[in-house]
Amino acid sequence: MRRLTPYLFIWTLVMATSLTGCKFRNDTYVDFTDLASAKDLKFKVISQHETDLSQGLPYNCFLPDGTPVNEYSEASETPDGMAHKPQTNSITVSALLQELLKYGNQNQVIEIVGTYPSLDGDLNDVTLSGKVMLPKGRKPKRLILVSHYTVCSNVEAPSNCFSLEGILVKMGYGLIIPDYRGYGITADEVHPYLVMMETAVNVTDMYFAVRDWLKAVDMEPENPEIYLMGYSQGGANTMAVEYLCEMAYNDPNTPDYYIPIHRVFAGGGPYDVKATFERFVTTDTASYPVAVPLVLQGMIKGNNLNVKMSDIMQPWLYEKMDEWVNSKKYTSGQINGFINTKVTHELLTEEAMKQTSANVAELYKAMTENSVVSYNWEPQSSVYIMHSMDDETVPYTNATNAKARWSNANITYNFGHYGGHVKTCLRFILTVQTLIKKEEEERKIYE
Repeated sequence: MRRLTPYLFIWTLVMATSLTGCKFRNDTYVDFTDLASAKDLKFKVISQHETDLSQGLPYNCFLPDGTPVNEYSEASETPDGMAHKPQTNSITVSALLQELLKYGNQNQVIEIVGTYPSLDGDLNDVTLSGKVMLPKGRKPKRLILVSHYTVCSNVEAPSNCFSLEGILVKMGYGLIIPDYRGYGITADEVHPYLVMMETAVNVTDMYFAVRDWLKAVDMEPENPEIYLMGYSQGGANTMAVEYLCEMAYNDPNTPDYYIPIHRVFAGGGPYDVKATFERFVTTDTASYPVAVPLVLQGMIKGNNLNVKMSDIMQPWLYEKMDEWVNSKKYTSGQINGFINTKVTHELLTEEAMKQTSANVAELYKAMTENSVVSYNWEPQSSVYIMHSMDDETVPYTNATNAKARWSNANITYNFGHYGGHVKTCLRFILTVQTLIKKEEEERKIYE
């Protein structure tokens, strides 16, 4: 069976962007515009509403551990399983959230939920969903194509919540945030976790669909060059999206499928899936335990491996996969509570802990193929990569491996003791705001 690999991406992009339509699960939808031509476009609007950020982030905004921003407790961030304690952990999450809200003064955000056509990993047609976020009353300065961080409940899917990255709309930017397959309209399907090419193609397909829709409703951005952005799972996927875009640009057969990238922001990403999983095994510690079943299921089902999950996971965990993970009812924090252990050998079978077993070898091969650092490619765009050395969720080795692999690329690396995964996510978004603001000020000087 053919799979989406880095070597099939060109053909896939051509096919995905030439699809003429998909069968909707619900054929009724609300149009954002009265323009008749918009009804024939690939992006189909389901709903829209307006959000006011003048009083802060809304209740349906979640941190990377699934906690609503308005319910977060500083006491809940207790990074353990690390070799050392965070050295720079003085600023609180609440203070970081307040800093995020200081940038920009365009507080009215138009949130538009819609569907678009794409392909799954077996190159079958699929209808996916996502959200477009626009500043009210003006065209966006640029678009930011966001690959979101790991979510486990469908409530956290971008189409169902206010994504934390949406704070950038306050600065006048428009965001495109796909749900990924397995969330939103496809919540009844298994999410192909860390299956990079499939997810990257799904993300780029939403960009193409929304780009044409924005033009039809006279809301195309002032500048066509876009930002790519993502944290955690989204950080790795953002680099995979960059790969797709740049390879399309370098192929004379696909000029219409190129996405003009202005700059890339990636934070806390599992760029090396194999190294991440190996760390779980060699240290016998999984500080973010839900990642273990997520990665295994993503590799096995997302890559059609001839490996039984029941041979890899401890029976008590395997038996709860559908209830805890695939139901999409629970956040990662809740599932981590259900699992109630951070000891890897209590999650994996004895065979799975042996790195020389046949099943593990097949898993590791898939993990390598889905690691962006394994691609025969050097990023060409300007990239900013941030990672905390205290990250208890995505091991810091991902950052060092990325730096070693892309040593000749135009990448600014920011590695430091920034606290745990959640806190660094906020620092990352705050840094993106700062860097974008600096670019705006520099442009004004030369205008």
